[in-house]
Amino acid sequence: MSTSHQDYLAKRQLKSGTAGWILLAGLGVSYVISGDFAGWNFGIAQAGWGGFAIAAALMALMYFTLVLSLAEMSAAIPAAGGGYSFARQVMGPAGGYLTGLAVLIEYALAPAAIVIFIGSAVEALVGFNGPWVYAAFYLVFIGIHLVGVGEALKAMMVISGLAVLAIVATAVALIGSFDVANLFDIAATEGASSTLPMGWYGVWAALPFAMWLFLAVEGVPLAAEEAKNPAKDVPKGIIGAMLFLLLTALLVVVLVPGATGAQVMGESAVPLVDALKATGNTTLATLVNVLGLVGLIASFFSIIYGYSRLVFALSRAGYLPQSLSVTTARKVPARALIVPGVLGFIASLSGEGDLMLAMAVVGATLSYALMALSHILLRVKQPGLPRPYRTPGGVVTSGIALVLSLVALTGVYAFDPRAFYYTLALFAVGAAYYFGYSKNHLVAKSAEEEFAMLEQAELDLHSEELMEEEPAAATQPA
Repeated sequence: MSTSHQDYLAKRQLKSGTAGWILLAGLGVSYVISGDFAGWNFGIAQAGWGGFAIAAALMALMYFTLVLSLAEMSAAIPAAGGGYSFARQVMGPAGGYLTGLAVLIEYALAPAAIVIFIGSAVEALVGFNGPWVYAAFYLVFIGIHLVGVGEALKAMMVISGLAVLAIVATAVALIGSFDVANLFDIAATEGASSTLPMGWYGVWAALPFAMWLFLAVEGVPLAAEEAKNPAKDVPKGIIGAMLFLLLTALLVVVLVPGATGAQVMGESAVPLVDALKATGNTTLATLVNVLGLVGLIASFFSIIYGYSRLVFALSRAGYLPQSLSVTTARKVPARALIVPGVLGFIASLSGEGDLMLAMAVVGATLSYALMALSHILLRVKQPGLPRPYRTPGGVVTSGIALVLSLVALTGVYAFDPRAFYYTLALFAVGAAYYFGYSKNHLVAKSAEEEFAMLEQAELDLHSEELMEEEPAAATQPA
């Protein structure tokens, strides 16, 4: 490796060995947990409880098959770029960038949407809201990330644990009030049934809301370069997170409307809180209202981590301006944290959280299709690639994820055509940037060359650290 490449990569190193599989699983739960508190329930208004249950089951299957596919790829290709790295390995620079771009749209817009929801929760608790609230949350939580990745991941575990405690407490409180009849209290439209009161079109339109129960769990592989043992820790972490999220999704989707009625919950801004109030658990409702804010903060906090690692990887490879991937003495990608945060804050000033959330879902489903396709192509084109973990079912599993992700993409159009077209326009602008500029400024010509450079840089830096420690040890008194 040339001296110039060595110097370049020496300034762009993450802190390896920081996270074991439990911290990674906590990161996966943290990405998603806010979706259990609100957002998913609007799918009941679109499809009735029966229709939403079908939509949720389909999206659970999509995410589970996608997670199994990502587990294999993350073990074989443990790089901070996650889906971008997998796609580049098999679809070349253009395929890698377009996959990374789709993920970046999701991860850049989701925090902006979430901070708007945080603002509403703060207003309900203390009576004020607005840009200063948004700015305060961006500043505080980007600041925590700037301290160091180990500290940030541990903070995320604590925050997520509090949010999970609120969900479990709510479920226990509502079990006694559960009545199956409450699930089917929405009047059917003409020609429909009480099970599917809005027909199959409602199921289609409810898909984006069902995704909110699992959205962003796919971000666990973005922490691969900071894992203690990426080949083992990342697959265990992402699968563990998904299994846990399936349990929390089941609790809220069944017990919350089952205790108070699907009609009411389909229109509630805070379904867990309203369900507790309706069943006489007012003290717990107040606590869950506070912890619901904690859940929003958990997802906001963790997705900031996710976008920073993606921007870092895309920048280090030359897809985005290379200055964004420079890391601090603590090996934190400060500019990759701050610049997207500023842009996200500007986006949050629109106040249209629902629109940005729908746009994030479009970016997500595009990336899911490309990542599932990457798994299929890697199996076909590179059967000899070392795979410490192999996806059960192979390409059949990733094929299910591919088909369902394309169906989910059309579901956003059924719900909000604006979000669909705005996101495609944003995607087109990002693609034009690559084909017009950055494809001629890549640091490496292929994924193999990039990974080899990174591995060599890591070895060189480790050798230098050992050489610095030896003289220091020699000067110590016996």
